[in-house]
Amino acid sequence: MKKFMDENFLLQTETAQKLYHEHAAKMPIFDYHCHINPRDIAEDRRFNTVTEVWLYGDHYKWRAMRTNGVDERFCTGDASDWEKFEKWAETVPHTLRNPLYHWTHLELKKFFGIEKLLSPATAKEVYDECNAKLSTPEYSCRGLIRKANVNTICTTDDPVDSLEYHRQIKESGFEVAVLPAWRPDKAMMVADPDFFNDYMAQLEKAAGMDIKTFSDLIDALDNRHQFFHDNGCRLSDHGLDTAFAADYNNSEINAIFDKIRGGGKLDDTEILKFQSCMLYEFGVMDHSRGWTQQFHIGAQRNNNTRLFNKLGPDTGFDSIGDVPVAAPLAKLLDRLDMENKLTKTILYNLNPRDNELYATMLGNFQDGSVPGKIQYGSGWWFLDQKDGMTKQMNALSSLGLLSRFVGMLTDSRSFLSYTRHEYFRRTLCNLLGDDVENGEIPYDMDLLGSMVENICFNNAKEYFNF
Repeated sequence: MKKFMDENFLLQTETAQKLYHEHAAKMPIFDYHCHINPRDIAEDRRFNTVTEVWLYGDHYKWRAMRTNGVDERFCTGDASDWEKFEKWAETVPHTLRNPLYHWTHLELKKFFGIEKLLSPATAKEVYDECNAKLSTPEYSCRGLIRKANVNTICTTDDPVDSLEYHRQIKESGFEVAVLPAWRPDKAMMVADPDFFNDYMAQLEKAAGMDIKTFSDLIDALDNRHQFFHDNGCRLSDHGLDTAFAADYNNSEINAIFDKIRGGGKLDDTEILKFQSCMLYEFGVMDHSRGWTQQFHIGAQRNNNTRLFNKLGPDTGFDSIGDVPVAAPLAKLLDRLDMENKLTKTILYNLNPRDNELYATMLGNFQDGSVPGKIQYGSGWWFLDQKDGMTKQMNALSSLGLLSRFVGMLTDSRSFLSYTRHEYFRRTLCNLLGDDVENGEIPYDMDLLGSMVENICFNNAKEYFNF
C-alpha cells in the first residue's frame, strides 16, 4: 500500500517518477490564464486568515459544501472566517475521489508544510497554523507567488479597465511578469439593452470618444486594444457557449446597433448576427497586433435563477453545456484564415464529448508559420482533474502533436491554486511513463525529458513571446 500523496503521488512507474523529479518539478510556472485580482499583487495583499485566501470566491468549494448540506451562510454569507473554514473542514472528508481532496492537501503541503489530513478533528490546528504563517511577510501575495516559482501571470481584464495595478506592479520592480489579458465579452452582451448601453457609457469614458455608430464602437474598442497592447497585453480571451459565425452584412449590423442603442430589444437572429460580427472584428484586432486569441467554449452559465438573482454570477451555478460547436467554429476560423487574419489561437472545450472534435479542428488551420499555431487548450474548469486532463492529452496525442502543447494554467481566483500545475505535471509524467513501461514509446530520457520541460514551461514561453 502506497502512502497518501507522498513524493511519488500520481507517479505509478519509475519512468514517471524520473521524468517528474528530474524535469517537470524544476520548471517555472507560466500561468497564462487566471482570474486573480492584480490589485492584490500591486498592493502585496496580506491575508488575515486562510479562509480569505482559500474560500473567498472559490465556487468549486462552495458547490461541494452545498452538496454536503452546508447552508449558504457558510459559503457566501456573513458567517465568520472560522465558521466558514470549519464547514469546509467538515466537507473535505466527503470529497474523496473529487479533485478537491487532492487540491486541498496539495495546497496545505506545498504552501504551509502541513501533511495532516483536514477534517473536523484537525480543523482548528490547521486553521491556526496556516493563519500564523500568513501573518509573516513571506506569505503575502507576492510571497505566495514566489513560493510557487511563477515566472509569468496573465490576468483577465475588461477593455474599460485602467490597468493601473498592472503598471504599479511593473514599476515596483516585482520580478514576476504580471500582464493583462483582454476579455471583451461585455461588448457582445446585447440581449439586455440596458446592460449593453450602460457598458457603452463606460467604454465611451475609457476611450475618450462618443459611440454613436457601429463604426464608432469598433474604433473605441480598437483604441482600448492598443492601450492594452501598450501595457504589455498580448492575448485575448472569450467565454462563449459556442462559436458565433452567422452570415451578416454591414447594413444589418448598423441597423442592429442603432436599434439596441435606441433601447430596442433584439431578437435571437439579430443577437447572433451581432455576436458573429464582433467575434470576427476581435479576431482581426488580435491579428493586427500579433496577439493570441483564446476561446473558452461550452459553459452553460447561471442555471439557478433564484440564486443568481441573490448572489450574482460566478458563484457556483454553472455547468457543462451541449450546444453544437463544430460548424460555427470552423466557419469563424475559416473566414479569418481566408483573409490571412487568423492569429495564434487556443481552443478550450468544456464538454468532454467534444475532445476529438477540437483536437481535429486544430489541424485544419495549422499553416507552418508557428509551431502549434492553433492549440488545443488544457482541461478546463470541470475537466481540470486527472481524468479530464488525461483524456485531453490523449486526444491531442492521437490527433495532433502533444510535444507542441503549451501546457497548464490555473484559471483560478486563488493564490494557492498554482499547485494545479503540479497536479498537471504529475499527470503528464505518469501518462508518458506508462507508455514507456508498456513499450509504446522509447526509454529515451533526453527526448522525453526535453518534451516534459517544453510542455511545462518552454513551449508557452516561446509561443506567447512576451
